[in-house]
Amino acid sequence: MPSHVAGAPILCVVGARPNFMKIAPVMRAMRGANPPLPVRLLHTGQHYDREMNGQYFQALGISEPDINLEVGSGSHAVQTAEIIRRFEPVLDREQPAAVLVVGDVNSTLACALVAVKKGVAVIHVEAGLRSFDRAMPEEINRVLTDQISDLLFITEKSARENLLREGIPESRIHFVGNVMIDTLRYSLKEAVPAAQTLIRYGTSAEWGQKGFAVLTLHRPSNVDDPGSLRVVLDTIREVSHRLPVAFAVHPRTRARIEQHGLGPVLEAQSILCVPPLGYLEMLGLMQAARLVLTDSGGIQEETTALGIPCITLRENTERPITVEQGTNTMVGSNPAHILAAVEEILRNGGKAGRVPELWDGQASQRIAAVLRKWLDRAAEQLVA
Repeated sequence: MPSHVAGAPILCVVGARPNFMKIAPVMRAMRGANPPLPVRLLHTGQHYDREMNGQYFQALGISEPDINLEVGSGSHAVQTAEIIRRFEPVLDREQPAAVLVVGDVNSTLACALVAVKKGVAVIHVEAGLRSFDRAMPEEINRVLTDQISDLLFITEKSARENLLREGIPESRIHFVGNVMIDTLRYSLKEAVPAAQTLIRYGTSAEWGQKGFAVLTLHRPSNVDDPGSLRVVLDTIREVSHRLPVAFAVHPRTRARIEQHGLGPVLEAQSILCVPPLGYLEMLGLMQAARLVLTDSGGIQEETTALGIPCITLRENTERPITVEQGTNTMVGSNPAHILAAVEEILRNGGKAGRVPELWDGQASQRIAAVLRKWLDRAAEQLVA
């Protein structure tokens, strides 16, 4: 370990909204440790939209970042390269004990790459998840980040098997549970009631009284090709004939809908399109929903923790435990499969599922305990 480790802070990196939910409890646990663990927060600015960004910081109780790279959008190559370019001088200046990255976005891999080449330890929270689909940019980010990490914190036991198969030493792997669920449990009491959110965006008091579905959609496989997007939206319109649908529209998805003239497909009284929601609003909606349709990884986990049936509009998942033990059903983008899954839930209530091992709201405390031992060991080695 580098000589500057003792007393130096751990530099936590966030870049996109899913990162915020993962980093909030980790930083809370580190600052609440006895004695507190030194920590600083860096935001790459990968998600820079105030509407999708600032509201998450506020809802999750995250203080403003100590450093903001303000990278903004771009292709995967441009964005990754720009993060690397801007992060390197920050790392030289900060001299952290380690760089802690979460999840699988471009910021995760870019900052991990800079750190490892500078001889700074890399800590990966939510390591070892695999969809086994190399066409997904996130899969590349996951695999490469894990290969260069010194400490790997996993959410489920299948992740350990993935990492061992890829040659990661077992001594680096720590099964701690799911920090996303830490945030969910911490925030439940503050969740905005669904009726309040629905009325805020223009529905009548009667809308969804007999149940409603929540939809999120943003994966390139679903939204980038106009034909695929049309099929999904036509199917959602069919679903809305059976159950009203509240659609939280990602800015990228909204742009594709407008670009391809697909807005009229969603012009139905039983479809409510709303802008990106704050975490507490989205949590309240999911908690009250009959079912959730999504292509998001994090929502697969949150619905399992909430016991809400989830229909995932993807052919694969890097979170298999949500299918094996939770409430998640994979249907891909086949309209018949989507509609059949909806009917099954409306008829029989869907999969009951159970909450997976260590998804108990204490994952961040386990991470902080491991980090304390790691930092103490580094200090001892310096003295020796």
